[in-house]
Amino acid sequence: MLKRTSLKPIILIGVGIWLLLEIVSTLTVEILWYQELSYLSTFIKRLLCEFALFWLTAGSSFFFLSHNLKRAEGLQWHFIPEPAAKPQRRRRKLRASRGINPQSRSLKFSLLLGWLLGFCLLISLMLIYYTQVAIEAWTPDFTLPKVTPPLPHPFNFGTIPALLPFLTQHIWVLALISGVFIGVTALVLTHHRFWLWIFALIQSIVFGLVMAGNWTSVLTYWHAPIFGAADPQFGHDISFYVFKLPVWKLLDFWIGGMVLYGLIAVGLTYLLSADSLAQGKFPGFSQAQLRHLYWLGGLMMMVVSLRHWFARYQLLFASDGVVYGAGYTNVYAQLPLETLLSLMAIAIALWLIIKSLTGTGRTILTDYYQGQKRPKLPFSSLPFYLYFGTVILSWVAAFIVQNFIVQPNELARERPYIQRSIALTRAAFNLDTIQAQTLEGGAPLTAQDIERNGTIINNIRVWDARPLLQANRQLQQIRPYFKFPDADYDRYSLKEITENNASDNAPNNEPNSTNSSPDTFKQQVLIAARELDFSQVPAPAQTWLNQHLIFTHGFGFTLSPVNLADSAGLPVYFVKNIGTDASDSALQTSNPSIQASIPVENTRIYFGELTNTYIMTHTKVKEFDFPSGQDNAYNTYEGTGGIPMGNPFKRLLFATFLKDWQMLFTQNFTADTRLLIRRDLNIRIRKLAPFLRFDRNPYLVAAHLPQTAPNRAQSSLFWIVDAYTTSDRYPYSNPGDRNFNYIRNSVKIVIDALNGDVSFYVVDGQDPIIRAWQQVFPTMFRPLAQMPAILRKHIRYPEDLFNTQSERLLTFHMLDPQVFYNREDQWRIPQEIYGSESQPVAPYYLLLKIAGGQDEFSLVHFYTPIGRNNLIAGLFALSDGKNYGKLVMYQLPKQRVIYGPEQIEALINQDPIISQQISLWNREGSKAVQGNLLIIPIEQSLLYVEPIYLEAVQNGLPTLVRVVVVYENQIVMARTLQESIQAIFKPKSVPSAIIRPFD
Repeated sequence: MLKRTSLKPIILIGVGIWLLLEIVSTLTVEILWYQELSYLSTFIKRLLCEFALFWLTAGSSFFFLSHNLKRAEGLQWHFIPEPAAKPQRRRRKLRASRGINPQSRSLKFSLLLGWLLGFCLLISLMLIYYTQVAIEAWTPDFTLPKVTPPLPHPFNFGTIPALLPFLTQHIWVLALISGVFIGVTALVLTHHRFWLWIFALIQSIVFGLVMAGNWTSVLTYWHAPIFGAADPQFGHDISFYVFKLPVWKLLDFWIGGMVLYGLIAVGLTYLLSADSLAQGKFPGFSQAQLRHLYWLGGLMMMVVSLRHWFARYQLLFASDGVVYGAGYTNVYAQLPLETLLSLMAIAIALWLIIKSLTGTGRTILTDYYQGQKRPKLPFSSLPFYLYFGTVILSWVAAFIVQNFIVQPNELARERPYIQRSIALTRAAFNLDTIQAQTLEGGAPLTAQDIERNGTIINNIRVWDARPLLQANRQLQQIRPYFKFPDADYDRYSLKEITENNASDNAPNNEPNSTNSSPDTFKQQVLIAARELDFSQVPAPAQTWLNQHLIFTHGFGFTLSPVNLADSAGLPVYFVKNIGTDASDSALQTSNPSIQASIPVENTRIYFGELTNTYIMTHTKVKEFDFPSGQDNAYNTYEGTGGIPMGNPFKRLLFATFLKDWQMLFTQNFTADTRLLIRRDLNIRIRKLAPFLRFDRNPYLVAAHLPQTAPNRAQSSLFWIVDAYTTSDRYPYSNPGDRNFNYIRNSVKIVIDALNGDVSFYVVDGQDPIIRAWQQVFPTMFRPLAQMPAILRKHIRYPEDLFNTQSERLLTFHMLDPQVFYNREDQWRIPQEIYGSESQPVAPYYLLLKIAGGQDEFSLVHFYTPIGRNNLIAGLFALSDGKNYGKLVMYQLPKQRVIYGPEQIEALINQDPIISQQISLWNREGSKAVQGNLLIIPIEQSLLYVEPIYLEAVQNGLPTLVRVVVVYENQIVMARTLQESIQAIFKPKSVPSAIIRPFD
């Protein structure tokens, strides 16, 4: 049997080998993964930056702290000194004794214990706080739109009161702090020399991790372009606040924490020297100890001075006034006092540093004054009293100015600052580019107008995503493990559909090619990806083999026009089914024209929204493809994605990285086996570009791209994800309830669903933030012109950005400061009834003619005034061609009542004939669901369209039973959209329609 003492080196060697293997495996897999995606240079640059920041910060911190701890150990009391010389002794003897005798008051046991416990509490809070910040910096939450951690706040005494509400709500936090405090106190009071060094090492590592985790701020600091706009208070370019100031605040976070811990650790070393706690008293600090404390105190006051200087700029982001940003009180009360506090703090710092250099002992200054009378700066608490008095004065002054100068004349005082907030908020959210036009809303439409706008009419949406997904899950899911996580709106150019090649679904109405080219027409559709969700595989079949080698991918998609329903009220499918076609595509198209327009080959989905498992391809086991009759079809991966893992050493590294040891023992791998990891779209793009903010809704595009390589399988499915550059450092820009106050949709990301390739295309080259990242990673981003033309036709204005701009426009459409101050023209998002619940009207995509131009795929949102339900304006975002990104606002006349969604739905639901019909459908076992109410501008008029679905209460399969159209003073309800519109403009042609007038 091995001796107990011989196990220790074995354990240490084992732990070392394990750590080395973890580091090597992680680094190797990361390098191979980035290399697979052709972004290795970006990873190397990021890795070198993180490495340099960590070692520079951690090394500098530990050098500083260890130097001060070592010096404190040399200057500490090694025995309780004799009392100082009596006054009657000679002056020369007094001077000689100052280096070894206490020069400050002694501390009794109670006061000494209080100081010790206070310092231990501060160390405990610092350890918890800084560790938490480091963990947040290195454990990104991939469910959030933005992965990069927020800029950390420095630890100061103001942090402690801010914790109190959190502590009262979360008892476990209080228990954690108590436990750490007890442990730190016990360790420090018993073995302070060892543990203060250990805590210094921990703090240094944490500082290094935090700085390395904020590599994005450091890299953009060195590649910061100008915004070309200055803040109105200090005159700095906006780039100073977005790129420069965050790095200075990071330095404040690091240096302030380092100096504060150094001051506490040195103080504890001196207070605990000569076994003072056991002796029951501390004799006081010696001259050399005081000089050391003066030096650290001077450095701390320099940090405090820097913080007051930064606080001046922080006033531009104040949120406690009538406007966001610096107001009258901030500018005329707080700003001068923050400047004064900064100057006072730097004066105190210089005073303390001079005292530390002119005390007893040999220094540069003592050598200079050798043989001369040296200057003496007496220690006094007066500067600190003046400083803290000024801090209190700043609070009092702000209160007095706000309540006795500003509030009695608030509009007059705050007018220039209101103008600043309006202008800069509109600029930060790109609202200043909106083109305003007037829509009278009263010009009558004719049948000729309807025919002339046939493309618009034939693309009015009667299928919402929610009922279509319910229908898909009932009709198109095929197997439980196939899922449709989402359905997205898009438009495709389709070849003309005629009666000769109509689909087997026999839709109620055919697309009209008016305003289209002779060969194709635009059709708005809903496209939904059929992905594989392994969690839905039956539990007995959830084996390692099935999870990683067999159930590897989803298959195909459905494509449905938004305006059609078949004779049973179900969606019409241009592309549907799986495993029913004898062709290689395995997807069924509705007719040859659709087959020629929409690619249905190579539609396997290896990378998607539900692909959250890693898989191995090119193994001895065939991959499940799709069910085909009574059997299953199988396939071997044809793409180019994945990391080769043929040799045993790679298998060991991958097994260590993934914690999957079955990879080492399986007999199913071949020399060509490849590993596909990070197949989830969100994780994939966030790992590549954590500095961007991502839209919540990736959408699928079916497209044929030019063949790039003769032997490469060409995918037909691509995901497009919108990415944003954001900042919370845009002066005077009001963020509302968001954590950013500047946003641009600067990047479109394309992900190949088969091969996993990721491409970043810059949409907004004028955005300074994306220009900074283009300089940091010059090979990562491509201009939009390099995106394949077929994919450019499918880019669309993103909903998340549009929602943000719509919400800000509710208030910031008011340009007059007085109107803004009084909120005289405040807008709101109207409500609609969906099913039986009220909800805000969401933006929706339509094909429209904006300002008399061509048919544009547009995102639409209408507004109503607060206190009234009639429409007041509509915002339109264009998505096609050169008009991509243009914002147009239609202002509706205030002198006329133009019905809003609430009023229209009230008119529909209170009509006795229509409400009676809806009540008949709401019988036991079924329910009528009123879909999204759409407002469609045509010429100078508005049409209101609302679909009505019928579905069973249990396992409902929604069917479109009626479409309600409201125009001027008529409500029409018919079986289809075409019938409802014809009943308005050609009433005799649709005798079955319900036509109801209203006043």
